[in-house]
Amino acid sequence: MSAEDLARLSLAAFDQVVGSTLGFRSRPGQRDMATRIATALSGVTLGEHASPEKAITVIQAGTGVGKSAAYLSTTVSMALARKTRVVISTATVALQEQLMTKDLPALAAVLETPFVFALAKGRGRYLCKFKLERFVGLGIAGADEASEDLFGIDEDTPPPKATYAKQLEGEDPEERRMKLYDSLATAIASNHWDGDRDNLAEQPDPRDWSAVAAERHTCTARHCPRFRDCSYYNARTKLSEAHVIVANHDLVLASLGMKALPELDNCLVVFDEGHHLPAVALDQFSSAMDLSGLRWVDKLPKILQEVSEKIHMALAQDVHTLAQQLKSALHDVGRLGMDLLTVSSTGYDGVHRFKDGVLPEALHDPVTLIQGHGSGLAKALEALGAELKLRAKEDPSEAANCSAMYAKLGQMAPKLNSVVTTANLLLEHGPQPLAKWLKSDTSSGLVFLTAHACPIVPGDLLRQYLWSQVRGAVVTSASLTSCASFDYFLHEAGLVNKPYVSTLEVESPFDYTTQGQLIVVETTADPKQAEAYTREMVGELMGDLARVELGALALFTSRVQMKAAVDALSASLRDVVLVQGQMARGRLLATHQARVEAGFPSVIFGLQSFGEGLDLPGKLCETVFIAKLPFSPPSDPVEEARSEWLKTVGRDPFSELVVPATGIKLLQWTGRAIRTEDDHATVICYDRRLLKLGFGRRMLKGLPPYPVTRRVDGVAHPA
Repeated sequence: MSAEDLARLSLAAFDQVVGSTLGFRSRPGQRDMATRIATALSGVTLGEHASPEKAITVIQAGTGVGKSAAYLSTTVSMALARKTRVVISTATVALQEQLMTKDLPALAAVLETPFVFALAKGRGRYLCKFKLERFVGLGIAGADEASEDLFGIDEDTPPPKATYAKQLEGEDPEERRMKLYDSLATAIASNHWDGDRDNLAEQPDPRDWSAVAAERHTCTARHCPRFRDCSYYNARTKLSEAHVIVANHDLVLASLGMKALPELDNCLVVFDEGHHLPAVALDQFSSAMDLSGLRWVDKLPKILQEVSEKIHMALAQDVHTLAQQLKSALHDVGRLGMDLLTVSSTGYDGVHRFKDGVLPEALHDPVTLIQGHGSGLAKALEALGAELKLRAKEDPSEAANCSAMYAKLGQMAPKLNSVVTTANLLLEHGPQPLAKWLKSDTSSGLVFLTAHACPIVPGDLLRQYLWSQVRGAVVTSASLTSCASFDYFLHEAGLVNKPYVSTLEVESPFDYTTQGQLIVVETTADPKQAEAYTREMVGELMGDLARVELGALALFTSRVQMKAAVDALSASLRDVVLVQGQMARGRLLATHQARVEAGFPSVIFGLQSFGEGLDLPGKLCETVFIAKLPFSPPSDPVEEARSEWLKTVGRDPFSELVVPATGIKLLQWTGRAIRTEDDHATVICYDRRLLKLGFGRRMLKGLPPYPVTRRVDGVAHPA
């Protein structure tokens, strides 16, 4: 089928979908989006080819465009015609649920060609039945020495706050694990559960779950006795039969080269909520090592020696000496690190970043020792693992024993790999420095010290590892432009100056000039004067809250700022305000909705996570209060390192990074106001810099075309 025929077929599918939608309102922008996708992707070359054609189209689709219908109808119909598949990657669980329960079923009901869709999850979301059987069969948890040694709970990992609180109340962790593993075994045996953690009625403690979770390092795959009814591999089989796979950005990047998802050069890809890709890339390619929980280092040589003796394989390394030296070097780095943190922060919580990505001389030698000793132990572990897989393959009667020993080794692999990888990055030097820092955390009640290293330019990572593989893709979101330009996102995503990349901005169908307004309050205090500004802003906010009739949302840039507003609430307003963190998100939103539907005022106080993805249409949100322009905290070590590097090469990080990044956040925050064509809402921003300063006016250009007024001493004036 020619490119022109594929484009026509895809657009015909789009027309069929929208024509079948009850109450559909014509949205020219939605058709523009569908046309761009159909045209751009129709000419890409998939599979093996000497000089393949590529196309990546970057589309900002304003709120209300209906972007999922535009990209689903076009890409799925095109993939079916080409006998290939579509991978749809999102950043949030909420969008995944919408695609799986609403959008894809609706598309399947309309398209003439039937198709199968499935949700892809990471391996760790599934139960390893082999591990669970060993626990239950050997006495569960720590009750049996062999079981504890074989699949020990990771005691070095800090417990979640809720778990720590229960432990303080006297909860026995052994008893908790016994109950959990017994209940899981019963559910599996009775076919009442499929091994998917997300399908459990109550989510287990992450540390308890990790001991029985399916993991790459502990899995012998087809050589495992339970391979035929493995929860994870059964899910992968279903995934291989699907024409459309819904995943998330983390999984897509983590699976590159792993064959857990379709090869990206032989399918079509959609990255929805694409503005998250750069941050996810940095997270995926960063590394950290624990400097305080080191009991695993003592276990490692014993496990290596025991396995080597059982299979009569001599180790090339003196693992006991290597482990002792590794632990000593880790202790040295931890001791020196705590000295640095004590100097640079109050108490035990804090971050110490190494300027220009250069380690102090005192840390260089112990980190070099960590790298060398860790690499030696990793080689020993890898050699034993390879031998166990080979023996399981050659002698199926030994598969169970080999799988058990392989899992025993694999339990050690993640921590050992993180030590080696982090040490390598900490010692790395190049023209572009890495962000390197130490962090101390006491949130669990104990002191946990970690060392971190991370690249600072996400675009380089995405260009090298992702876009080099992708042939045809759509990157879309409601917030890809900043300050009325795609430039910032294209640089961050590694797509700038590429001939195969096209951009399109699709306007929202909403009439912002009549449906909303933006009011900028001019405070006397400069926003840089944090205490004075917060005091004045809170006073203005209290007056505005008193006039709220139904639903409203107040967004703050810090917990300190939000607490100041909470403390200032009058008795009557305290009954109106719901504060993020005081109850579960779902319960908070349900309470808010119930109040508004009953005709009472209700205001949500929230932070950054409530500024994106929150859908409060109609009366649920008639006013959005923005306490301050949402600049990121200046203490983020990766952003600090990147700004530092840009200054050294003569560039302006504030103009190049900070302003456009804040512009995108501001676009998201203001986007909470108007969610449907019938909404009417007001955005009130208390930060005068939006109108007074050049960077504020740059951000303003990227916002929807609200009528703008400024308020001085309670009086409105034309902007």
